[in-house]
Amino acid sequence: MIESSSNPEPDRRGSILYVGQDRAGHWLVQENHGLLEGRFISRHAAWRFARDEVHAFPGAAIVFTTEAIVPSIPFEPAPTQIGALDRAA
Repeated sequence: MIESSSNPEPDRRGSILYVGQDRAGHWLVQENHGLLEGRFISRHAAWRFARDEVHAFPGAAIVFTTEAIVPSIPFEPAPTQIGALDRAA
């Protein structure tokens, strides 16, 4: 189920900022063309981010979704390389 805060049937050719959760329960904001994605600690924080960033996408809609959002950015820690700090300086 998708509910929109501004447009009941957003035009998918334009930008849509989806606000919802991934399967692990993290709150995400994801633009439908892959131009923006963020992970947040709460629904409120995700909503505020979407509201603050929607101006960058003229005509965009913000849509809350109950369907799981699949993150396009991995959230696992980056692999560490042994000895990388020795060579960095």
